[in-house]
Amino acid sequence: MIRAGRIGQVQTMADLAAAHKPKPISLGRFRNIKPHMREGFPSPISSPSAKVVLWDAEQTAAYYADLPIPDLPSEDSDEDLLDRTEAAAELGVTLTTWNSYRWNDPRISEHVVLVPEREPGDEGPQVEHWPRRVIRAFKTSRPGQGNGPTVGKPKGTGDMIPRDQILPRIAELLDADPAVTAGAVVDELGLGTVTVNRGLAQLRGRRITDLVEADPSLSLDAAAAQLGYPALARRRAIAVAQDEQRRRAVRPYLQGVADALAGAGAAEAGEVEALQAGDRLAAAILLRPGQPAQALVWDERYGWRTATNRRHPIGKDPAPEGDGIRYLSTDLQPEPAEVLEALSDRRRGRKHP
Repeated sequence: MIRAGRIGQVQTMADLAAAHKPKPISLGRFRNIKPHMREGFPSPISSPSAKVVLWDAEQTAAYYADLPIPDLPSEDSDEDLLDRTEAAAELGVTLTTWNSYRWNDPRISEHVVLVPEREPGDEGPQVEHWPRRVIRAFKTSRPGQGNGPTVGKPKGTGDMIPRDQILPRIAELLDADPAVTAGAVVDELGLGTVTVNRGLAQLRGRRITDLVEADPSLSLDAAAAQLGYPALARRRAIAVAQDEQRRRAVRPYLQGVADALAGAGAAEAGEVEALQAGDRLAAAILLRPGQPAQALVWDERYGWRTATNRRHPIGKDPAPEGDGIRYLSTDLQPEPAEVLEALSDRRRGRKHP
């Protein structure tokens, strides 16, 4: 975590490379020689599972100056900044439940802090954090059982709670009772049966995936049983978990390409996710003005291509062709440098997948 008042001290790996002693080195060389893995180098301040690793600049400066590494504050403060793993732990929920809060509940989403701090136009990844006070306030304000509607949704009416609150509210009921039935959720929240079944399957599937990631010896079915999910609900939840596993397996590769594009100034820094597009996975990275395309799209069937539509870059089947569309490689997962090179060279690529 980032202790209170220390946001200005946060460094990414790119920052470490720029501050390397006796002289700065490139990020690529830093990753190759791994000076941060040497004995005595300060430990990261980010979670062990963090995608973007962070350090404290005061500690790393002391290391390079061959001085004692100063200790960081050890007492919790309301102004500490927590990443998503730490926020989930503070609430006592899974990462899947936290993600549903982060994306759908304004009590969380409106208080995100991006670190490290960057000046407008500066490049480099930023990581979402939240003040501990926001997490604590949310924890005490979460509605419990019995606070929702007590009757089912009347036929032909719309859902009774805002759309962005649906998954968080279902997640709360699932937290309280892993075997909660769709009927009970319908009665509690006043939602439609289709909405509830889809939400329960989505949340259960993600939690099954979280558990299998934590304990790879478990099968999906064993994880579902361990989580207390009833047999009738497992089939659909396991299907969701299988899709989620595919998404998570390709996520590090996609993020690596996105980071390379951002580092070269071709795209804004940010996280990229694989989405279910029909029967395949796909992902899109929006490019900055002045690039040879509006966006890059990755499809698990044919790899990377350019896109001409920023609002809907992935589109629908069949695979798009025409002006501005180039399929950049015959490799489904080319190296990030190859993707960047193919994007920059308009002569590279094919018109057809």
